[in-house]
Amino acid sequence: MLFFLLAGHALMDFALQTDPMAVCKCRRANHPLQQSVPWFYWLTAHALLHGAAVGVIIQWATGNWNWTVLFAVAETVVHWFIDLGKCEKLYTIHIDQALHVLCKFLWWGLITGGVVNSVVL
Repeated sequence: MLFFLLAGHALMDFALQTDPMAVCKCRRANHPLQQSVPWFYWLTAHALLHGAAVGVIIQWATGNWNWTVLFAVAETVVHWFIDLGKCEKLYTIHIDQALHVLCKFLWWGLITGGVVNSVVL
């Protein structure tokens, strides 16, 4: 499952992220598309796609819809804020990517370590 979480991240953040989304999701970007679509739409759409990827992988790996929703929403929210920090130049892309990878290890660890089993969902 960890491999697929990491691969899903790579797919969404690099292979499938378009150039306009990569630029327009940042508030201070100067791109013509931001005239019609605000930056937070781009950032939210990007984060939702990451949440969906995590959800698909967790559903496939566990078959547990409660966990699927929990981790998909968590990934969406956390990814949104991590990318916001990068866009605001609070840290570099290297820290951004490290934080994303740490999240995947966290999701995997919570599931495989049985932590979410002890939580009534």
